[in-house]
Amino acid sequence: MARGKVQMRRIENPVHRQVTFCKRRSGLLKKAKELSVLCDAEIGLFIFSAHGKLYELATNGNMQGLLEKYMKSTRCHVEEQADEKQVQDSKMEVNMLKNEIDVLQKGLRYMFEGGAGKMSLDELRILENNLEVWMYHIRSAKMDIMSQEIQLLKNKEGILKAANKCLQEQMEMQYDVVNTDPIMTNIPYPLTVQNEIYQY
Repeated sequence: MARGKVQMRRIENPVHRQVTFCKRRSGLLKKAKELSVLCDAEIGLFIFSAHGKLYELATNGNMQGLLEKYMKSTRCHVEEQADEKQVQDSKMEVNMLKNEIDVLQKGLRYMFEGGAGKMSLDELRILENNLEVWMYHIRSAKMDIMSQEIQLLKNKEGILKAANKCLQEQMEMQYDVVNTDPIMTNIPYPLTVQNEIYQY
C-alpha cells in the first residue's frame, strides 16, 4: 500500500510531533553516516529539538575539528570576497581619477592656450564642481588645523595658569615666612631674598 503524501507544515498534535521528530532525526543521522561512509565525506550535524535538547553527529573526527575547518574555510572565502571587492573598488577609483585628470588637463589647456570653445559645457561644469569640492576640502582641513591649534593654545593657557597659581602660592608662603621671622623684618623687599636662607 502506497504511503500518503505528508503536508509540509507544523504538526499540531504534540505526541505525533515528538514521534515524527524522533523517527526523522534517526533517519537523518543514518543518512548522514551512510553519506560519510559511501563518499568519504566529513559531515557535521547539529539538531536542536523544540525543547532545546542538542543532538549532534561528527564523522571522521570530532565536532571541534569540523567547526575549526568550517571557520577556516569561511574565513578564506570572506577574505577572497573582500580582496575582490577591494580590487573592484580600486579599479573604480582609478577610473574616476583618470577622468578627473583628463578634465583637469583639458581645463589647464583651456586656461593656458586661451582656447575658447575647446572644452564642452559639461566638462567646464565638471571642472567647476571639482574645484568647489577641492576648495571645500582645503577649507575644512584648514579649519581642522586651526581648531587643533586653538585647542593646543587653550591647553597651554591652562597649564600656564596652573603654574602661575602654584608660583603665587609659593610666593605667598615665602612672604608669610619672611613677615613672621623677627630677624628678617628689616629687609625692604622680602620677595627678592635668596633661597639659600630658607633651606630646610
